[in-house]
Amino acid sequence: MEIVISDKIRKACPHIKLAIITCQVKNSKTSSELWAEIELEVQRIASTCLLEDINKRSAIAATRKIYKKLGKDPNRYRPSAEALCRRIVRHIPLYQVSTLVDIINLVSIHSGFSIGGFDTEKIQGNIQLDAGTESDEFVAIGRGILNVDGLPLYSDEVGGIGTPTSDHERTKITEETTQLLIIINGYEGTEGLKEAVEHTLQLLDKHAYLKKFEVKWTN
Repeated sequence: MEIVISDKIRKACPHIKLAIITCQVKNSKTSSELWAEIELEVQRIASTCLLEDINKRSAIAATRKIYKKLGKDPNRYRPSAEALCRRIVRHIPLYQVSTLVDIINLVSIHSGFSIGGFDTEKIQGNIQLDAGTESDEFVAIGRGILNVDGLPLYSDEVGGIGTPTSDHERTKITEETTQLLIIINGYEGTEGLKEAVEHTLQLLDKHAYLKKFEVKWTN
């Protein structure tokens, strides 16, 4: 599987760097141990972040910047990391979904990166990152139809699979997922990416029976 970045995205975001993790794992319901780690991070964010400052976190600000360059309003279509952090600061509990999804959410709120998580076995062919258009039909997880026109959009040979706002129902992680693809989006370069990858792998090893894994970086 290859991930190709379109010229339009590279022009809008010349310093873009993607960290791509493929691995074999075991999903399950979230353990009390993992949720305790999430609660600690939630408490840290709630006690140190103001609502008006969340969109100024470097990784979140970089994601919002590319939205604006592609013509999307980041206040209407918030990047997932920003939406999660806003939820925390407003004292709205996070959902418990599954071990794999909750690990991705933990890394996302800690780092500020919007992170795509996909069941690799549901992806067909190679993947391209391009700007979404009006003709792209996209059923977002738990949201229904999402207007992806102007959003950074990952697509396989069938259609869209993910954006920084939400991933697609077709390739979503379920409790049966054993082959996992994670894409961490560094829209302003490599700052914080290595740490986010290491954090992800540590959590997968601790909570999701990580076996085989490979990490790739886009040029």
